[in-house]
Amino acid sequence: MRIDKWLWAARFFKTRALAAKACELGRIRSNAHPAKPAREVRVSDMLSIKNDSGDFQVEVLGLSEMRGPAAVAQALYRETDASREARAKAAELKKAEPQFDVFEGGRPSKRDRRRIDRLRW
Repeated sequence: MRIDKWLWAARFFKTRALAAKACELGRIRSNAHPAKPAREVRVSDMLSIKNDSGDFQVEVLGLSEMRGPAAVAQALYRETDASREARAKAAELKKAEPQFDVFEGGRPSKRDRRRIDRLRW
């Protein structure tokens, strides 16, 4: 089975094209080797996957040609304990970072500019 198809079926990527693009960019490694989209995946392969959700180290437990529900997709792989701990630690660090509010007001009005000027002087 192709690795891009397996990544899509295991729900690591929303589309097969995104999975193929990740392979081409070197974000997927199979048994410590860079994986091209057409690389064959076998049961017991160790995959390193980098996506928006984090970095995963998984062992392939099953193969599926179809994309099914999340419960079925999670049965296709087993995440290593070290990977799970590293993702949890990264989530804690991200949570501890200061959050900045985005100003969505557009350009300041004349009234706002006057207030800003008063603060500067």
